[in-house]
Amino acid sequence: MNVLTIDTATPAVTAGVVRRDEDGTVHTLAERVTVDARAHAEQLTPNVMGAVSDAGITVADLGAVVVGCGPGPFTGLRVGMASAAAFGHALGIPVHGVCSLDAIGIHTEGDVLVVTDARRREVYWARYRDGIRVDGPAVNAPADVALDSAAAVAGSPDHAALFAVPRLDVVYPTSAGLVRAVTDWDDAQPLVPLYLRRPDAKPSVPKPSVAVRK
Repeated sequence: MNVLTIDTATPAVTAGVVRRDEDGTVHTLAERVTVDARAHAEQLTPNVMGAVSDAGITVADLGAVVVGCGPGPFTGLRVGMASAAAFGHALGIPVHGVCSLDAIGIHTEGDVLVVTDARRREVYWARYRDGIRVDGPAVNAPADVALDSAAAVAGSPDHAALFAVPRLDVVYPTSAGLVRAVTDWDDAQPLVPLYLRRPDAKPSVPKPSVAVRK
């Protein structure tokens, strides 16, 4: 089965095509990544269509969509998840959501802390043991994230550098990692975004009207 992958939970705008065999083995056929935290909406569709073309297939050859559901900023997640849902609806194929941190952590071995940029001087984080999440996801200031038994850290290079353990090379969710992280192949569940906190933008509050005496 050919699987379209999408992730916009980090500054990396990722789209790819992965072939998943019946035994669960995955093969990345194509992947396009643009690292630009301000270009999710502009870059995602070109990356999707480019990856499909690079894989030598058409969208009609896709059998499923896998999308990273965060944690991540509100705007970025909305772009990726809405696009994944639209592709799934248009093509009549299931859409599977996964934790974006899992698409990083699943490539690791031993006890590893995965961190990504949460802005506001905070990080999104989760702990993994041999690629399986054992704690998180959560959002905290780096100083408030206990390393516990973590022997290494993966994820955003700038934020991984804040922790006094060796850094791994996996820095963004990968297409293969997204597919490997799916747990609901037989029954796709509704997509649920992992915002973990309120969006930065707040609705304006109307000023109370003042009665004018005549």
